[in-house]
Amino acid sequence: MLLLKYVLLAGGLGLVVAAAVMLLSDAHRILILSEPAVVRRQQAGRLAALGCILLFPALSIVVVASGMAGVRVSQLSGTLAGTLYAGTHLVMPLVHRVELFNVRDQLFTTIPAEAPKQSEPVLKVYSREGLPLGLGISVRYQLDPQRLPYVQSTLPQPIETEMMPPVVANAFRQTIAGYMVRDVFSTKREEVRRLAADSITTKLAPDGIVVKEVMLRDVTLPPEYAKGLEGLLLKAQENDRLTIEVEVKQKEVRTAELEAEAAKARQVKQAEGRAQITVLEAKAQADAMQHTLPLKEKQIQQSRLEAEARKEATVKNAEASALAKVIDSKAELERRNLMAQADEQRIRMLAGADAERMRSEAQVLKDNPLLIQKIIAERLSDKVQIMMVPMDGKFFFANDVLKTPALGGMSIPQPNQR
Repeated sequence: MLLLKYVLLAGGLGLVVAAAVMLLSDAHRILILSEPAVVRRQQAGRLAALGCILLFPALSIVVVASGMAGVRVSQLSGTLAGTLYAGTHLVMPLVHRVELFNVRDQLFTTIPAEAPKQSEPVLKVYSREGLPLGLGISVRYQLDPQRLPYVQSTLPQPIETEMMPPVVANAFRQTIAGYMVRDVFSTKREEVRRLAADSITTKLAPDGIVVKEVMLRDVTLPPEYAKGLEGLLLKAQENDRLTIEVEVKQKEVRTAELEAEAAKARQVKQAEGRAQITVLEAKAQADAMQHTLPLKEKQIQQSRLEAEARKEATVKNAEASALAKVIDSKAELERRNLMAQADEQRIRMLAGADAERMRSEAQVLKDNPLLIQKIIAERLSDKVQIMMVPMDGKFFFANDVLKTPALGGMSIPQPNQR
């Protein structure tokens, strides 16, 4: 159909041009060359009419390319309802015109900072602290083909320069104004992107703009804050490294515990195996004992008889020993009694002799009191060289000795004082 349109346009324009050339040629011959001639008005009119007949179908044919959609705009009533999708369509020439829109996915992009060869707009927003942030945003959107008449008649054109920049900038400014710089840069970046995307989608959906994806590509921080944040990030990385090392240590400990449990399970299995072997051996021994039990009973009976014989012999031997000991003890007692009597007799005789001797000595001392001094002097002769004693015997230390009981329970009388 596009070829037909171009053929009709070429033919119609050719006929119109031919009619105009015919009229200009006749006018040139009459006015300039002063030749007698007749203006071929009828022929030129026929050619022009035929050219217009060919132009009207060509102008009524509209071809909408793939990825595009069109809206008919009437010179009399404005935008008409309905969307012209990709393909060939017929419209009223000179009354209707077709506005084409791109219905493919489109990208609206911003950059965080000005660049010499970048044509995209710069997006600056402010955080809760009042610090400026540069954002690199990419919004993938599509015009709703069914809402194209509304878009053409209501929204400012073109959409990518008149609608998208203020809506996207306002959504991110309102969202980031409630967050700290550090949150936007690190922990809550995805949350900020999601909230801004929801806001953009909500604002553009009623206008027939379908937002499919909002990407937060880049965040540019103030230079001073970036330096401080870099130090914090280094510390955070060190903390993460230590955390990973702790997790590795914990896994090593867990591995050791599992290995210990495995070793314990192996030991338990081995113990169970040994126990089963012991049980089997015990069963084998029990089976063997069933066969050897009669022999063991006979051996026990023989051992019992032998034990009774040894017991009887031991009892007889013990009785004989006891009787011999009784006889020995009686003989020993009798011997001791005889010896005691002999000792008693000897002691009595010695005591009598001692008593007799002491009586005789006491009688001698009684008859001769001076013998006491002589005896003492002899006893002390090796220690005393000269001893002077008064003649009357007063103050002599032996007087006190003489006052004491004499040997054998007798008292020695004091000498008569002169």
